[in-house]
Amino acid sequence: MGHIWEFEAPARVLSHASAVGREEFLGPLGSLFDYHDESDRFGAKTWEKAEGALGATVFNLALGRAGLSHTAIDLLLAGDLQNQCVASSGGLSVFGVPYLGLYGACSTFVEGLLVSALALNAAQPLSRVAVVTTSHNCAAERQFRLPLEYGGQRTPTAQWTATAGGCLLLERGRQGVCLTAGMAGRMVDGGVSDAANMGAAMAPAAADSLVRWFRESGESPTDYDAIITGDLGQEGSEILSDLLAMKGLSLSDRHRDCGVLLYDRARQDVHAGGSGCGCCASVTAALFLPQLLRGEMRRVLLMATGALMSPTSVQQGGSIVGIAPIVRMEVLEK
Repeated sequence: MGHIWEFEAPARVLSHASAVGREEFLGPLGSLFDYHDESDRFGAKTWEKAEGALGATVFNLALGRAGLSHTAIDLLLAGDLQNQCVASSGGLSVFGVPYLGLYGACSTFVEGLLVSALALNAAQPLSRVAVVTTSHNCAAERQFRLPLEYGGQRTPTAQWTATAGGCLLLERGRQGVCLTAGMAGRMVDGGVSDAANMGAAMAPAAADSLVRWFRESGESPTDYDAIITGDLGQEGSEILSDLLAMKGLSLSDRHRDCGVLLYDRARQDVHAGGSGCGCCASVTAALFLPQLLRGEMRRVLLMATGALMSPTSVQQGGSIVGIAPIVRMEVLEK
């Protein structure tokens, strides 16, 4: 049995929005984001509530771009890195939209796109679905490692959790940028227990998903304008290349990683690159989706990678399971 879902009714991207913090705005993509906050607080008093406000910001921006009210959305899918996804529920509860909270760590954005496409293909399909994912550097550091005030030193393999968020509004349609197929990732345990090297923890799952996709679809990397990974960073991207080479697969010049693109690693102290639920979401909404809308690309494979861990599992020295769901995005003519 194949694991690729071909969507009979493609999920059309109706609108999109992105927002970031100061460090992300200072990166090479800074001018592309719809909104940025120099203080990283988004009008809130705590870092945790700031992430909730960030989610509300991108949701409002996407609604505004589409000329819609929140009452036009049938289902809101959202997730973040905080325990029990309290950033998403805290920031988005004011809208009163039916809600499903998701957690796939940094892969949550593509997980949300997969679920949204399935919802739009249901026997009694919904009309419009919103996907929102966020992350906040200060909130994530306090939860998973140490508060920034502690001044702890990071290893070269560590990644910088992005203060960023993205939102896509989707509906059924066969014109424009559409989700036409997808695949759930398998949980892969590569034996990595170092929370400061998430790229190494996620790369085996990324390799597993890509090998399965190209084997089952009969396609090759050259069938796509870009193969986008969520946030492997520099370390994970190099490991992915090595793992795929062992399977006889090369992405050649098609590979783009959101964690590498978000920052200038030579100028910004982000070590191996970016990570977080908002990393893939913000870069996709700000960079890749507009390229598709402008016709600069026609067909991309989007795969977000996640390190499935908790503060407790890290403290107990457990290995970090990786996950890497995939969606195919392509431009369809009327």
